Amino acid sequence: MAIDKSGTLYVVATPIGNLADICQRALETLRTVDIIACEDTRITKRLLDRYDISTKTISYHQHSKATKIDYLVGLLESGQSVALVSDAGTPGISDPGNKLVAAVYESGGQVKVVPGPSAVTAALSVSGLSADKFTFLGFAPTKKGREKFFTQVADSDLTVVFYESVHRIEKALEQLADVLDSQRTVVVCRELTKMFESIYRGNVQQVMKQLEADKVKGEFVVVIGS
Repeated sequence: MAIDKSGTLYVVATPIGNLADICQRALETLRTVDIIACEDTRITKRLLDRYDISTKTISYHQHSKATKIDYLVGLLESGQSVALVSDAGTPGISDPGNKLVAAVYESGGQVKVVPGPSAVTAALSVSGLSADKFTFLGFAPTKKGREKFFTQVADSDLTVVFYESVHRIEKALEQLADVLDSQRTVVVCRELTKMFESIYRGNVQQVMKQLEADKVKGEFVVVIGS
């Protein structure tokens, strides 16, 4: 029986690395919606090509103007269905997906989730640290506010998760070393689910040495124990 997707925004989680990490429902949704709103259409195309999906795509990212949200909401109001995807993982987590979702709710539209991969939960699951309660801080600031950011991490009495780029991961660990108790466990996850996935674990000084012995490249999720 055909699924009625008219007028619905689907928030669809996609793989964080390994393209095999996608559920059947996500594939079915991407095949049958009228249009897919992508953070980067070129990146999403790799996934769509892998599974022979020819659905039309449109860009929607942090630099998109408000008129793009209005356009997508208009499609939904006309009865079309839209899937929202990010470059990797679950939309709305450190990307502007929440703005579109909020606009759809405000217009009286319907939103459904197709859950799946998330770098945050993936890193927590392999960290060996308590995840009963945790704080997610998104990306560390690139320039202004970094000192305050790492002080906030050090002062937290919960497990903390944040993202960092390859260009700043070593500097981030150096800044953490200045403020973090040496007894707290640090886990740095690199390239999760990809060919060169690596997990570095220990106190901050030990993790710094592990990274120094490796070729530092890729995307990083940092988890700090309480």
